[in-house]
Amino acid sequence: MGTFALQIAAWVQKTKDDTDKVVRYCLASIDGRLVSRSPVGDAKYWKHAPPKGYVGGRFRGNWQMSVGSPATGALNIIDQDGKATIAAHAGIVAAAKAGEVFYLMNNLPYASRIEKGWSRQAPVGLVALTVVEWSNIVDAAVNGVRAGTSSADFAQGYQSYSI
Repeated sequence: MGTFALQIAAWVQKTKDDTDKVVRYCLASIDGRLVSRSPVGDAKYWKHAPPKGYVGGRFRGNWQMSVGSPATGALNIIDQDGKATIAAHAGIVAAAKAGEVFYLMNNLPYASRIEKGWSRQAPVGLVALTVVEWSNIVDAAVNGVRAGTSSADFAQGYQSYSI
C-alpha cells in the first residue's frame, strides 16, 4: 500500500475511534444525568410515615443499561448516591461503539409517574429534561474530541471531562 493509502487508512481509523469516543461520552453523560437526577425517597414530604427500616434509593438503583435490547424487570437494589449504579454501567460505556443501540431503562412501576412530575425532587421529570439537553451533550462530546480529550479522560466519567 502506498503512503497516501496508508494516510487515508489512518485517518479512517482515527475517525472511527473519535466517533466511538463521542458515543461513550454521550452515553456516560446521559447515564450520569438520569441517575443523579433520580429522586431518593424523602419521608418528610410523605403523607404517611415510611415503613420501619425504609431506606430510599431504589429508583436511583434501578437504572439498567443494555445494548441491543431493553432490560426487563426491576432490580432489588438500593443506591442512595448513584455511584454503584453508574459503576455497574461502566463496562458497557467503556466498550460502546458507534452504530450500537443502547437502552437506559428504569422498570419500576412508578417510574412513569416520576417522569410526569410526581416527585418534588424531579418536578419536570428526568428523561424529558435530558432529551432537551441532548444537543449540548453531543456538542460537548464533539468539542472534547476535537480538543484532544483522551480515552482515559472519557473513561473517568462525564463529570471529570476536560471539555
